[in-house]
Amino acid sequence: MQGWHGWDDYAPFYDWENDQTVGRQDVPFWVGLADRVGGPVLELGCGTGRVSLSVARRVERFVGVDRSEPMLKKLSTRLRGGRLGRRVSLVQGDIRALPFRNRCRFKLIMAPYGILQSLLRDADVRMTLDSVAGLLPRGGVLGIDLVPDLSRWKEYTRRVSLRGKGPAGGTLKLIETVRQDRERHLTIFDQEFVERRGRQLKSHCFSLAFRTLSVPQVSRYLERAGLQIDAVLGDYQGDAWSPEADVWIIVARRR
Repeated sequence: MQGWHGWDDYAPFYDWENDQTVGRQDVPFWVGLADRVGGPVLELGCGTGRVSLSVARRVERFVGVDRSEPMLKKLSTRLRGGRLGRRVSLVQGDIRALPFRNRCRFKLIMAPYGILQSLLRDADVRMTLDSVAGLLPRGGVLGIDLVPDLSRWKEYTRRVSLRGKGPAGGTLKLIETVRQDRERHLTIFDQEFVERRGRQLKSHCFSLAFRTLSVPQVSRYLERAGLQIDAVLGDYQGDAWSPEADVWIIVARRR
């Protein structure tokens, strides 16, 4: 299994699920960081634009990169016909080898919503941070958002996690299984989205895998890539980090 597997299948349901869980609680943090640092801004794993659209309104140039074509198509549809289209570029690519020339520079690179945890090997994280460092000028900023200690998530089988009105009408239900691969430090979410329209039922099944990354571990990766840490935060309001914090946020700067 690779960390990008499942995301194409997830695209039709990503916004629906996140509206009921994460929502937009992290968006003001990223907007505030973009306001302080300025643009151009690059977002790793921009997906359907849950964070992208708000940040793009605040900077003169915004670039979103994602491996998933269905995710990017949804974001492109949102941009079509709007004023943001002129300042936003979308690129399909692998964040381990960002498809930009070295002379391209971004003042801020964002890695929201645990995107680095979809990299399932040490080598993948190192490659990504090396690629990021090559696109930051001296003093350029990288922001990283981590999902805390996935390895402590309890395993369960076929639990109905969410249900409600579907994004395309009818009803939608998420049946979820959580598995731990302790040897590889992976948490695997087996997802089944069941759509009901009248008497018709349609099931969509796929898996998403995330790797546990600790703050000290990521700090070592950053130092190796030539980035120094400015702040480690424990929530989106800027409070201090602790191992029990709701989120783990690292803000680093290129030396």
